[in-house]
Amino acid sequence: MTALILIVEDEPPQAELLQYNLEKAGFRTLTAADGEMALRLVEEEEPDLVLLDWMLPEISGIEICRRLRARSATKGLPIIMLTARGEEGDKVLGLDVGADDYVVKPYSPREMISRVHAVLRRADVQHTSDTLTFDDLTMDLSGHRVTRAGTLIHLGPTEFRLLQALLEKPTRVFARETLLDRAWGKDIYVEDRTVDVHIGRLRKAINIEGTSDLIRTVRGVGYALDG
Repeated sequence: MTALILIVEDEPPQAELLQYNLEKAGFRTLTAADGEMALRLVEEEEPDLVLLDWMLPEISGIEICRRLRARSATKGLPIIMLTARGEEGDKVLGLDVGADDYVVKPYSPREMISRVHAVLRRADVQHTSDTLTFDDLTMDLSGHRVTRAGTLIHLGPTEFRLLQALLEKPTRVFARETLLDRAWGKDIYVEDRTVDVHIGRLRKAINIEGTSDLIRTVRGVGYALDG
């Protein structure tokens, strides 16, 4: 799967422009308009890279960067600072708190995409494989095929998308709301109970005779792919 980019920008036109150009380049995106939302999305969605504006309401981009670097789970998360500040001292400060790169506004979309690709290459987080695997379960994304222990598994479109989300982050517990967004989209209203129904179908499909149950239910939270 293509890398997931979190855009942290409080100016809607800037955020929309970044989102448009990143998605046009093939990336998946999330947006946050303030620091609290950004920190929450980092924890819930585990993006592959953060585009972080320096000037944000309440919590500055510099402080967000410091907090992310202080956490063991996010200390290696690639971060590109976005700012109108062009002074050398500001750039040094941004890099000193842990940013991987620093882009001064205004910037061209082409330059931004190049910077994102470069930082992802250095971090080695860009997902280029067409195959996702866990235990004896394999998903061929290009061929839209799923096999377990060499046996072809037939899945509906929704179950396929749910399994893909789980396979991308094995052992991670996904909240029902997150799985809803991944399988149906953020603008579609679907009840949480619907996730349970489709997870039940997915579990029945992949847990073929002679194999263990790979889907773990975490009561009150959601599901994880966990052998």
